Amino acid sequence: MIALFLIPVYIVINIYILHRLKNFLIKCKETFSRKWLQVIIYTIYGIFAVSPIVGFLMPYGTELKRIATRVGNYWFALLIYTIIIVAIGHFLSILLRRVFKVTPHNFFQIRKNSVISGILTLAIIGGVSAYGLYNARDIKVTNYNITVHKQVQNVNSMKVVLLADLHMGYSIGVDQIEKMVKLVNEQKPDMVCIAGDIYDNDYNSLEDPDKLANLLSQMKSTYGTYACWGNHDVNQKILAGFTFSTGNTLEHDKRMDSFFKKAKINLLTDEVKLIDNKFYIAGRLDDEKPATGEVKKSADELLKGLDKSKPIFTIYHEPNELDELSKAGTDVLLCGHTHDGQIFPGNIFIKLFWENACGYLKKGNMHNIVTSGVGIYGPYIRVGTHAEICPITVNFK
Repeated sequence: MIALFLIPVYIVINIYILHRLKNFLIKCKETFSRKWLQVIIYTIYGIFAVSPIVGFLMPYGTELKRIATRVGNYWFALLIYTIIIVAIGHFLSILLRRVFKVTPHNFFQIRKNSVISGILTLAIIGGVSAYGLYNARDIKVTNYNITVHKQVQNVNSMKVVLLADLHMGYSIGVDQIEKMVKLVNEQKPDMVCIAGDIYDNDYNSLEDPDKLANLLSQMKSTYGTYACWGNHDVNQKILAGFTFSTGNTLEHDKRMDSFFKKAKINLLTDEVKLIDNKFYIAGRLDDEKPATGEVKKSADELLKGLDKSKPIFTIYHEPNELDELSKAGTDVLLCGHTHDGQIFPGNIFIKLFWENACGYLKKGNMHNIVTSGVGIYGPYIRVGTHAEICPITVNFK
């Protein structure tokens, strides 16, 4: 239903922006008023504007789908900040006219001022978008240091690296995963945890599945790599981060079983493992989109019967059920999903929807850490947030 509303809105926005762009170019140089030149401008703009829809409609596994979807993700990033900055420009023009009594005649209708305003607007849009594109590729290392008041035989502390939201697919490929693996290994972790959204709804979108699996298998740790599913780890069509059901069932792609085996990733689907008789690691099913037939246990059911004198780590894609998991005995809850809003001002509004939208929160005796993630979904841009891995030093006392 939301698509029925968004598509006409998307069309109207693009027509408006194209109209403003045409008027600006004509003010810069009268040559742009020529019909043949306007046809070229409309065509180039149209190719970019329809690229997300072309990518959405193309058959799975085709190169055209890959190219169109990737171009569409870049286009959405540019469009978002075009909308925001143009809206700010409109607000400022109203402010000048209504508050400071600067009339259109003595400012905005002067050709020179209109051209300067347009160039400044384009420069800001280009600068913010270029920064956001670079920032999305730049993976930071965010360290945490916590204490769990339990004893582990012969172990005073351990280092856990939290990853989430890889979103491997049309936007995130070999280069980003290669950087991530290098950073992970530099931390010399005892355990690696991946808190869901490993691929982006479509296995066919993976740039090179064998190479990606091989890269992930190179993450070195004492106790191995563990993961849980996220809401994007089911087969659905996706457009700019919005997913669309293609039937009555949701499924994890069967090819991911082989992928995880090659990648040396232990997938936990509402199950718990005792590691080296020292600590437990539990993996929760996703709240939002479990596969059809998957029945999620309660926190008490998941952790029932465990030796609570041992540390319990839980991987859970969405930072939900903080009270329940704390009371059930989780010592360290590791999550992702939120992307910290990914795009300003989303990083401000995201805090309205989650008790812990990103970062650290103590809940009872439980430590909850939510990462902004390694990858992106939808528009290929990060502004006001950053891609990250999270090494966590866990001290035992």
